[in-house]
Amino acid sequence: MRLATFITAFLLAVPVLSADTARIELSVPGVDCEACPITVRKALEKTPGVKSAKVDLPTKSAVVEYDPRVTTLKRLMKSTANAGYPSALKGGN
Repeated sequence: MRLATFITAFLLAVPVLSADTARIELSVPGVDCEACPITVRKALEKTPGVKSAKVDLPTKSAVVEYDPRVTTLKRLMKSTANAGYPSALKGGN
């Protein structure tokens, strides 16, 4: 039952823009200087399936548009972590 609840919450949190594009917002708490958003954006943009990534220093967040047939939330989070900036689905538990 927990898995079903998680899947439902995840699906509700990932708005689908079209059949091949989804948008999510990640919380990236380690973003704290002017260079940080550039590093995170580049890491996300290198992830296969990412169409765009915008990282905002004041809110410490990233909005990512991606093809869910090519990449996953887990891969996006791994990309930011590998760049030195662990992230989580904004508003997620």
